[in-house]
Amino acid sequence: MTATLTTPPADGAAVGAPHPRRWAAAAVMMVAALMDLLDVTIVNVAIPSIGRDLGASESALQWIVSAYLLGFAATLIVAGHLGDRYGRKALFLTGTAGFGLASLACGIAQSPGQLVAARAVQGVMAALLMPQVLGSFRTLFRGKERGTAFGMYGAVAGFASAIGLLLGGLLTDADLFGWGWRSVFLVNIPVAVATFVAGAVLVPATRERSAGRPDVLGSLVLAGALVAIVLPLVQGREVGSPLLERSRELGEGWPVWGWVCLGAGVAALAGLGVVEGRRRSHRTVPLLPARAFKLPAFSVGVLVQLLFSVGMQGFFLVFAIWLQGGEGYTPLQAGLVTVAFSVGGFLTAPAADALALRFGRLVLAAGALLMAGGFAWVWAAVADASDAHTGAWPLVPGLLVAGAGLGFLVVPLVNVVLSAVPGDIAGGASGIFSTAQQFGGALGAAVIGTVFFGRVPSGPSGPSGEHGPVGTATGLTDALGAAMPWVVAAFALCALLCPALPRRAVERPE
Repeated sequence: MTATLTTPPADGAAVGAPHPRRWAAAAVMMVAALMDLLDVTIVNVAIPSIGRDLGASESALQWIVSAYLLGFAATLIVAGHLGDRYGRKALFLTGTAGFGLASLACGIAQSPGQLVAARAVQGVMAALLMPQVLGSFRTLFRGKERGTAFGMYGAVAGFASAIGLLLGGLLTDADLFGWGWRSVFLVNIPVAVATFVAGAVLVPATRERSAGRPDVLGSLVLAGALVAIVLPLVQGREVGSPLLERSRELGEGWPVWGWVCLGAGVAALAGLGVVEGRRRSHRTVPLLPARAFKLPAFSVGVLVQLLFSVGMQGFFLVFAIWLQGGEGYTPLQAGLVTVAFSVGGFLTAPAADALALRFGRLVLAAGALLMAGGFAWVWAAVADASDAHTGAWPLVPGLLVAGAGLGFLVVPLVNVVLSAVPGDIAGGASGIFSTAQQFGGALGAAVIGTVFFGRVPSGPSGPSGEHGPVGTATGLTDALGAAMPWVVAAFALCALLCPALPRRAVERPE
């Protein structure tokens, strides 16, 4: 059944007519989405400053990034179902208010543990509102307008990573009111307040009249499984942990508890998928709707989204640390280097949708290949540096090409995937799609971050050293060189998967 407005159309519009304030509502929701997505990467450039100020360990620095993404990923799907059943506007406003309060908690945190906990809550609040954006778009827009709205979301989602790095560097260096890195969180508070007020006025109340009960138990299993997978990847190599030392007595290399935890997480995900696929109750909405995964555009698109996020989040985490620790850049200078990436995206994004309509999946595959090639250029430039400082200019061509690929891959992707999803499962499907994005980012920070930190030399100054994590410029350059193959491989796999997508985006009938 198609989603319907739960309140009469305003200004005397006929029933079934497009909502008269739909574009104003979309603008408000897009601001909230941008605020949430910026917080995925806005902290990356500030990570060395956070480490110095709070005395955070290397694993704590990874958790500051991953906790937000895990909270986001673990809550998204059930939040989509809650919005479908009880109303998207209420969930949107709750998430917006909660995000502002969690940002305040991040800004006043006095220890790494407090910051990590506040980041996790911030991620949960972001997850409450994000599925409501895509679900509302499917309800408020039709035909070409719907494609335009999804394209706007895709552009915002793609560019938020790069914009977040620049904004994070600017705010950290500006040291507004002496807040330093705290300003990257506190800046969210006025934005959240303004968005809440505008949303209360402009965003219409929508829901799915046929939506069943959300699967809360399944969502808890999903949350536990995601944490179980990421936990050993980040924490398993932490030196000095009594649990780690006892585990290593039983075998060489990775601790035994890490393997057990990872296996349990994967098994829980697999078991959840089997149970959800066999669910016969019509009163409870499946957490992982089998109907969505039977659509090739959706199942392959989700995997492409996950791999894209692995490469993006993993790269920008270690790249920002290398620029400040290895090259001696200030946070603002580190953020400015990423402008080349943003420029590449802005050059290709406006034409991406039109090209995708004509050439279909070839555009997405070309975008993934450009990203793989651009980051391979960066890898080569870093490898050529040896003991000398690389500087920004040798990196610019690679970042520019990778950014151009971002526009071709991300902008059409969300439309290709979600335009094939029936309206009655749009909320849950958009939650799954966004969960793949956030969980992929958490995996990227965990896996690529672990490869990077595993190659950073130890030293007496700890992670609060002058430029961030311990290590000479050469050591950090070697660490980045070890991490870059994982980044390139993620985008190469995206390119290999793109031919499995439909030739064209499909607009399913109402």
